[in-house]
Amino acid sequence: MLRLVAVLASLASLSFAGLLTSPDQLSTSEYDYIIVGGGTAGSVLANRLSEDGDHKILVIEAGSSDFRNLAIEEPQNAPRLINSQFDWNFTTVNVSGLNGRSLAYERGFVLGGSSSINFMTYTRGSEDDFNRWANVTGDDQWSWDSLHPYMLKLERFTRATDGHDPIGELNVTLRGTTGPVGFSAANMILPADHRVINATSQVDGFPFNLDHNSGDTLGIGWIQSTIVDGSRTSSAKAYLAPSLFRPNVDVLVHTLVTRVVQTDTQDGVPVFKGVEFAQSAGSQVFSLNATREVILSAGAVKTPHILMLSGIGDNVTLAEFGIETIVDSPDVGQNLQDHPLVTSQFTVNSTETLDVLRMNTTFVAEQQALWDSSRTGLLSLSPASHIGWLRLPDNSSIFQNGTDPSAGPTSAHYEFLFTDGFVSFVSEYPGGNFYTLITVVVSPTSRGNITLSSADPFDAPIINPNFYDTEFDIFTIRESIKAARTFMAAPSWDGWIVDEFGAFKAAVTDEQIEQYARNTSDTINHVSCTAAMGKTGSTGRGSGVLNSDLTVKGTIGLRVVDASAFPFIPAAHTQVPVYILAERASDIIRNITSV
Repeated sequence: MLRLVAVLASLASLSFAGLLTSPDQLSTSEYDYIIVGGGTAGSVLANRLSEDGDHKILVIEAGSSDFRNLAIEEPQNAPRLINSQFDWNFTTVNVSGLNGRSLAYERGFVLGGSSSINFMTYTRGSEDDFNRWANVTGDDQWSWDSLHPYMLKLERFTRATDGHDPIGELNVTLRGTTGPVGFSAANMILPADHRVINATSQVDGFPFNLDHNSGDTLGIGWIQSTIVDGSRTSSAKAYLAPSLFRPNVDVLVHTLVTRVVQTDTQDGVPVFKGVEFAQSAGSQVFSLNATREVILSAGAVKTPHILMLSGIGDNVTLAEFGIETIVDSPDVGQNLQDHPLVTSQFTVNSTETLDVLRMNTTFVAEQQALWDSSRTGLLSLSPASHIGWLRLPDNSSIFQNGTDPSAGPTSAHYEFLFTDGFVSFVSEYPGGNFYTLITVVVSPTSRGNITLSSADPFDAPIINPNFYDTEFDIFTIRESIKAARTFMAAPSWDGWIVDEFGAFKAAVTDEQIEQYARNTSDTINHVSCTAAMGKTGSTGRGSGVLNSDLTVKGTIGLRVVDASAFPFIPAAHTQVPVYILAERASDIIRNITSV
């Protein structure tokens, strides 16, 4: 069994002078920028805004500083980080589209945020995804071409730990090589891996794509992951740790920002440059003001939560909880978009799947020792080996009475993730050897929300992802499961795939497949869009929470930089789009117009 223990790495020995555990340790009472959240985006901001040394930065993080914990660093341990001490441990409401089931809603509760606990998939998104952002916001600087330099700036391609040549796994010539965020393709080749690639030439409709990060995502290819030298790369490792050696950066952990505070009024517009924070419910509440800006990077669950607690939200909703409305912004917490997934399992004629890590304790101990000593072996692998981005046929019946909700022809409707072993969020491992094909709706039309449960900042908000609320989404997950069956019937799987398994096998008719999806679906943890950008200056419900420069509409001195700012969720895993957003936001704040 892989370990999930609090094995501390040498973080303390790094002597980060700016890493603080109590407000009493703050080095000054005056900071230029106060960043709320030391997660994926907040770490980028701390690094970039402190580069020139002219500004004093404070990051306030609710979780711990333990981003170098070995349980986080070990790639194959990622599934065990759900509901761990590194997770906020949110749960959703009972979701009607999931037949009344509630889901665990994983969010990072540690420096690096969700980049410290996610499954490490490295996807930029499609050209059309970002061009839609530009169109929705009226700001061409959010287009693919404008953002592409940031994509190259942030990334650093690295070779696999086993040293094999990456030719055929990605297009190295298209990738950045000097950025802070390291990533790699397959760390080692498993016996089943080439069956996936061979099948792409054997079944129509599933083409091979050498590099899905080229801007055109469509097709099936090798997954790319934020894994370097056999260990996870998080935003905390890539961006925050280097900035902690700078004298102008303080990071305060174990501290919850309870609200942002109006400090002034300018030409009738409220100025929000203050924050209040505490280390536990009932403990002393501290306050600080920023000389320049407060930046919310608390994530797509906590950012709208903090905004509402601060009097920025729908005035009717806020009044219900006795919160005075300072800025009536009805879109706060609305427009939640996420990607639902289904795991479908096949039994296989093999004893060489990753299920051996569940069955053979001696082998597991050997692999653990190998990873501990050299960061190699099976434990250095990403949880998935290949990825596919696919579209429904143009003549699909769902388009007869509705428009295509994807961003455009380079964006997928659904995703494949290939996993060498048994994966399920509703069933225990039954023993034996399996292969799992995960299918994901990635251009969803369902919209959920984040709402208040109380006016107490230490009470979790109410989360409703509202999965499968639309005909398009349930149609797409059904057709993706049928497509998975088609792909896994390719000749390359002959003699290796034995049979479908469990509830997946029993789901044959369209109605049965839809019920199978509702009964077994989970979230891929890509919650986004809950404080979305719109056109600058536009007002009213549906116009967005933010201007195109990420400032909060109706305020001065307050900005949002995290996945809540997305106007539409990309047909991608959201980690890299957050990095891209934060890199550009850093330049907006510093008034740098080009990379």
